[in-house]
Amino acid sequence: MAQATISITVNGEAKEVEATTTGVELFAEDKNIIAVKINGENRDLYTPLSDGDSVMPIALDSEDGLAIMRHSATHVMAQAVQEIYPDAKLGVGPVIKDGFYYDFQVDKPFTPEDLKDIEKRMQRIIKSSQSFRRRSVSEEEALKEEADQPFKIELIKDKEAHLDPAAATEISEKELSFYDNVDRDGNVVWKDLCRGPHLPNTRYIKAFKIERSAAAYWRGSEKNPTMQRIYGTAWATKEDLKAYQTRLEEAAKRDHRKLGAEMDLFSFPEEIGPGLAVFHPKGAAVINAMEDYSREMHRKYHYSFVQTPHITKGGLYETSGHLHWYKDGMYPPMHLDEEYDENGNVTKPGADYYLKPMNCPMHNLIFKSRQRSYRELPLRLFEFGTVYRYEKSGEVHGLTRVRGLTQDDSHIYCTREQMKDELTNLLTFVLKVLRDFGLSDFYLELSTKDPDKYVGSDEIWEEATNTLREVAEASHLDLVADPGGAAFYGPKISVQARDAIGRTWQVSTIQLDFNLPERFQLEYIAKDGTHQRPVMIHRALFGSIERFFAVLLEHYAGAFPAWLAPVQVLGVPVADEFAPHLADFVKSLEEDMVRCEIDYSDDRFGKKIRNASKSKVPFILIVGEEDMNNNAVSFRFRDGSQLNGVPVDQAREQILTVIKKRVQVNSADDFKAAVED
Repeated sequence: MAQATISITVNGEAKEVEATTTGVELFAEDKNIIAVKINGENRDLYTPLSDGDSVMPIALDSEDGLAIMRHSATHVMAQAVQEIYPDAKLGVGPVIKDGFYYDFQVDKPFTPEDLKDIEKRMQRIIKSSQSFRRRSVSEEEALKEEADQPFKIELIKDKEAHLDPAAATEISEKELSFYDNVDRDGNVVWKDLCRGPHLPNTRYIKAFKIERSAAAYWRGSEKNPTMQRIYGTAWATKEDLKAYQTRLEEAAKRDHRKLGAEMDLFSFPEEIGPGLAVFHPKGAAVINAMEDYSREMHRKYHYSFVQTPHITKGGLYETSGHLHWYKDGMYPPMHLDEEYDENGNVTKPGADYYLKPMNCPMHNLIFKSRQRSYRELPLRLFEFGTVYRYEKSGEVHGLTRVRGLTQDDSHIYCTREQMKDELTNLLTFVLKVLRDFGLSDFYLELSTKDPDKYVGSDEIWEEATNTLREVAEASHLDLVADPGGAAFYGPKISVQARDAIGRTWQVSTIQLDFNLPERFQLEYIAKDGTHQRPVMIHRALFGSIERFFAVLLEHYAGAFPAWLAPVQVLGVPVADEFAPHLADFVKSLEEDMVRCEIDYSDDRFGKKIRNASKSKVPFILIVGEEDMNNNAVSFRFRDGSQLNGVPVDQAREQILTVIKKRVQVNSADDFKAAVED
């Protein structure tokens, strides 16, 4: 006889309910609940419950709720596409940050008009209140149902273990399932291979927008067919959607690629290749300011500076493990040094040389170059090391995803006993430097072992992970888990920084590594005379100079604080006769290494001021007759405010003070506060 009631826990509270109860009945009074978490797993609202289950509601406007809604929106979009283009072949449709996409194989790329038609069809589907209904199938049944969908068949045969994270939304290693879209009359009008969960029905998709389409390779490989990818976004309310679109508009204004061209900072010449940037004089001025400050801080914190070559024999990366775990991200080898006799026979075998993707193996060789004593530890090695990563051409993106990048790379060798204090001090150092660059809103992410991609024992990984967790928690910053996100040699803490418009960027990383010292047989002589392995800490503060430059450029929308600005002072004479007085003052600033320019153009004064206002220079200095007669200059700031008739000695001292303090100045009030503090 069927059990009449079951015991479950709802929101931590024990309840006795009818055996047929589902989330639909449990949360019937709250229309914002669209799914449930059963024993920690997100499931459909109508999923049957079992005795002993722990049940938590998932609200539409929660992080999980938004992800479920967006995934349901991908199904609606795919249904709309297939209603308009019946021969379209379906790829995958995962949720991404703030939205979703779906890949299709169609005869020709989608046009903007096509996207409008698809969006209108989606609106009709949503209004029709189709429900999402899950059903489990065998592999044989799934292959039969997807007989005309070659990409789905590939997913079914490969299973989840061989899929990338995007494809993993399609199937589950536990069982195969379809979701049917069912109309009000109970008819199945569309279906898709999917593990779910989904919304109860389409009307829960409150606010959505189709954004754009782009070409994409099936499963991210250039060897595979080209797909058409449609991107969209969905939100819990129309107000949330509008706020998101406003953020996008602001982000577009701040796009570092756009600002880089407008401000003449950097470019990507076609003759050099994708993902390889050249920095123009103004961009290099910012880079130099970043590096100069970084060098100063590293000297203060007792780092030793090193320098290593850009290429190496492949054996180095066999020892480190990079050739095994990271080869796809490396450039192909160059086979060199082979020698032949007069008959063409090889008399000396050559070797494969690689462009270096990482600095750490070379730093290990520096440590190993001579015997080390415990008295030398912690040994902190630091390098601005340029490395090369083979990013696919479709994945490079401005300065944030490049093929050639310079890491402010540090490797710290210490004893087990020093490890925790060194990590604590290192995190404090990292956060101080980031704050000096104007970033102040942080949280931490702890990346742990990928069970399919690691070296070393589980015990070592557990010790390293627990140590990093303790250091992160002691910082009193929010700590977020990143399961399986660690590099193959050790767990890491990532510093995530929010910028001026609330976007999150990964900046610094700190990795704790017991494995590379073992692989390289690194040793030091301990106090008792025994040979011991050091612990190795990998640390990139900027991450890469190029990417951090892009983050700062977007954070400040190009209006850098004076100490970082490519041009710190722009002189604008009211008329030519006042230019010599301005030039003398600018020359005195340049003697103190202030980056200055003077507008000597033939433009009228009003146009010069308009041009200067667009330049994002922190200090515009104006000189007219009264200024010249009083041996003074007048300041104009980014917001249009002015300070007139400032004596030149005072003006010079105040400019140097603001630069030294590394504060942001956009107005006369900012300036007064900075020099008076």
